[in-house]
Amino acid sequence: MLSDTERRELEEAVKHYPDKRGAAIDALLTIQRRRGWISDDSLLEIAQFLEITVEELDSVATFYNLVFRKPVGRHVAFMCDSISCWIKGCERVQEQIKKLYDVELGQTTSDGRLTLLPIACLGQCGRAPAMMIDQDVHGDVTPDTIEQIVEKYK
Repeated sequence: MLSDTERRELEEAVKHYPDKRGAAIDALLTIQRRRGWISDDSLLEIAQFLEITVEELDSVATFYNLVFRKPVGRHVAFMCDSISCWIKGCERVQEQIKKLYDVELGQTTSDGRLTLLPIACLGQCGRAPAMMIDQDVHGDVTPDTIEQIVEKYK
């Protein structure tokens, strides 16, 4: 059930759109910010609030890569795998992350600290390879600097 606070935030979000369905991404991110991810129950609650079908909302949620449909760790790390990052060695950085934290792309560390996800582009081609942890973008990432970067996120 949507809390009073969540409902107020959603009501505020829909004010900015001529049709409630236009607030779908805002609504998903609002609830995710409070709950950590979008469960099936949360999806149903949001869909009912927006007066759209669960299937319509799920298509938005699964398309938008910043909406999490499964539980994630305390911190979410997006590793850019665009052509620029690939050319500059993102695969070596990914291998170092796997080695240091025993986590594969799409998984969460056993302690729940970090979820590692691929992302098509972070817009940091001039600083490739790049990654984003939570809202912090890191560029010029190397296998030698990855541990120092990740250790900031306990």
